[in-house]
Amino acid sequence: MNIASLREVVSAEEWQLRVDLAACYRLVALYGWSDLVFTHVSARIPGPEHHFLINPYGLMFDEITASSLVKVDQDCQKVIASPFPVNPAGFTIHSCIHQAREDAGCVLHTHTRAGVAVSAQKAGVLPISQQSTFVLASLAYHGYEGVALRDEEKPRLQASVGSKNFLMLRNHGLLTIGRTIPDAFLSMYTFENTCRIQIDAQAGGGELTYVDPRIMEGMAQVMKTVTAGQGANIAWPALLRRLDRTDASYKS
Repeated sequence: MNIASLREVVSAEEWQLRVDLAACYRLVALYGWSDLVFTHVSARIPGPEHHFLINPYGLMFDEITASSLVKVDQDCQKVIASPFPVNPAGFTIHSCIHQAREDAGCVLHTHTRAGVAVSAQKAGVLPISQQSTFVLASLAYHGYEGVALRDEEKPRLQASVGSKNFLMLRNHGLLTIGRTIPDAFLSMYTFENTCRIQIDAQAGGGELTYVDPRIMEGMAQVMKTVTAGQGANIAWPALLRRLDRTDASYKS
């Protein structure tokens, strides 16, 4: 696709955000978390205007570039002209979380097979893996109310997520909230693997061993140690190098 570059149109700060968000979309596709064109990753642009970046509706995630991302306001109306449509209905979940959480720099939502499978289980996430201990330290649930199209659901969704950074949407999928795009991506990587491990362990048919509840304490500090105090930035540069080795067009 021949898309005019916005690099000289937007601020340097917004351009870097666009590059990182486009990279995130490419990584979501690379790791097999996309659902054709039907999920979203949104990022808040710093500033008082409450503007956001979201995917051009209809593009596959491995087609998205920094310039093709659409800049919208809180109501998902375009702020910069774009030849691509947007999906206001798809922004319903994202907009209400960004509205309620000033720390929500990025909201990442998936409909993966393992994520939906665990979301349909009454017990939800089980403490049966190291990965699950990180998720359970900041996990919330929200009951299914049908396809998320109605504004009236927003207050209930905001109440469900509270201050947590992992949200399991019952019968629907997974959602992570990050201060930055790398934070939301690393959280989703952990969340998705937690669900895959759980489904695999259950499929084995044997009795499951649960993690001692005492180990769950102080997981925030443990995560800081694991990531050498850098959070998701410990892995993000390596992930970008992986993309660059095969296709760096996300930067355009």
